[in-house]
Amino acid sequence: MINQVVKKIIELLPQNTISRGVGVFGRSSISRRIIKPYSKIYRINLDEMNQPLDSYPNFTAFFTRTLKAEARQVAPNPYTLASPVDGKVAEYGDIKEGTLIQAKGIDYRVEQLLGCTKEEAEKFDGGTFLTIYLSPSDYHRIHMPLAGEVTKATYIPGRLFPVNRIGVEHVPGLFTKNERLVTYIDTKAGQVALVKVGAFIVGSVQVPYGNHTTNVKYGKYYTTSVNNAFYEKGEEVGLFEFGSTVVLLFEKDRVKLAKTLQNGTKLKYGEAIGTYDSEDLV
Repeated sequence: MINQVVKKIIELLPQNTISRGVGVFGRSSISRRIIKPYSKIYRINLDEMNQPLDSYPNFTAFFTRTLKAEARQVAPNPYTLASPVDGKVAEYGDIKEGTLIQAKGIDYRVEQLLGCTKEEAEKFDGGTFLTIYLSPSDYHRIHMPLAGEVTKATYIPGRLFPVNRIGVEHVPGLFTKNERLVTYIDTKAGQVALVKVGAFIVGSVQVPYGNHTTNVKYGKYYTTSVNNAFYEKGEEVGLFEFGSTVVLLFEKDRVKLAKTLQNGTKLKYGEAIGTYDSEDLV
């Protein structure tokens, strides 16, 4: 009964409208007033920020802050995958019969998550996935897990349900209902799909390749090729204008996730999350 009440409340909220409004506020000068209390409440590490706290013109600039170069070390081994974000491991495992398993055994079909055809989704069948949740206290820029060429982007409009544990456990098929921006990357470990999942009060998701953004009024589905967009491992490839979730999909027999990964494991961007076989470099 309680679950149904929570689910109904979440569904009735005008999520996209509220989120766009928060985005407008976050970019206004008056929003500077909440930066200091926010940093205290969420215990933001001020020492790793690239700028002093009082230098940000608005809350969005602070939230999408960059870090000092020495604040993170990207896993140096060329056969090691690096975490693309700061965040917490929500789920991970094998993609079985085109399905990912999330909280409480909820299934997600790859073609639903990626907004692609069943034939295109088969590329990841038998592969591996990793879901990372970014909380309000985390650094919110997104980086390459390994070097590669961005070849395609897909935008899938949708709702903006909360992606925290409450949302995941009370909204069946959450990650296939929320809006998403998918980045496809050709790498020496095969094709990688980097899924950026929009969430409640996320102003937008931004990327450096092409004019792609999310949470736009009357947004429509599209998929488009991307040219001349090679990025090194650890290089920035996007950002969230508030907390959200990243899902990584890898092809079959190409990647082994680190044995240290567990649900709830805290990650920092650049930290090792797995490896791929050097034989793939032929």
